Amino acid sequence: MYIGNHLSASKGYAAMGRMAVKLGANTFAFFTRNPRGGAAKAIDPADVEKLLELMREQQFGKLVAHAPYTMNLCAAKEDIRKFSKEMIADDLRRMEYTPGNYYNFHPGSHVGQGADAGIEWIAEALNEVLTPEQTTTVLLETMAGKGSEVGRSFEELRAIIDRVELSDKLGICLDTCHVWDAGYDIAGDLDGVLEEFDHVIGLNRLCAVHFNDSMNDRGSHKDRHACIGEGKIGLDAMRRVATHPLLSDKPFILETPNDDEGYRREIALFREWRE
Repeated sequence: MYIGNHLSASKGYAAMGRMAVKLGANTFAFFTRNPRGGAAKAIDPADVEKLLELMREQQFGKLVAHAPYTMNLCAAKEDIRKFSKEMIADDLRRMEYTPGNYYNFHPGSHVGQGADAGIEWIAEALNEVLTPEQTTTVLLETMAGKGSEVGRSFEELRAIIDRVELSDKLGICLDTCHVWDAGYDIAGDLDGVLEEFDHVIGLNRLCAVHFNDSMNDRGSHKDRHACIGEGKIGLDAMRRVATHPLLSDKPFILETPNDDEGYRREIALFREWRE
């Protein structure tokens, strides 16, 4: 059972680990740099070692790092694609300070080029930056489908994977709000959605879950997160996701609109469901 939330990396790696423990978590997510872009903060190897020691002591699950929102591997403009490739390559080098964990990113927005072109650009970028030596698994996130987002369906994510040479380095992060907003009925037919995922992509690639309720009706393509049990997915359905046997070994990451006390309550609720 691994549950945590997004934490700020501004105070360092060890500080994130201590905060996770304080909230009752045994994993967490963090942005590799400012979520709106910019240069990454220099890594202090001693600070990272303190985090790794704490993770061993507390029996943490895998961490789920998150790329900045400004990274768009399928942008229409070549300079943005180039900048994004440099960013992900740098992030993957930095991830090796915490080996064997996950690096999650939004596949990108094709900005009018069409999903097929976007898929080709994303796969091309991944073919350039992935290496046989890396220990990090790169996760494509399921998207709500707002605007020209790529990844609004399991088929689009599968199409990216099929075009990547080192596809063994790829997995999926299933965001509950996003798949609901994309039209998948995880409230009424969770087993059916997971069966479809397995048929199209393969459950062996489902590595992590972003655990969020949604403010929107199913299929709205809007992507607005809600606290657990306070949205349109609902408390009972969220509990079924949390306790589904096919997801029992995955790290669950809360991205709900909360303060620390809210996260503490949701982490405690998740643990109660799993008891």
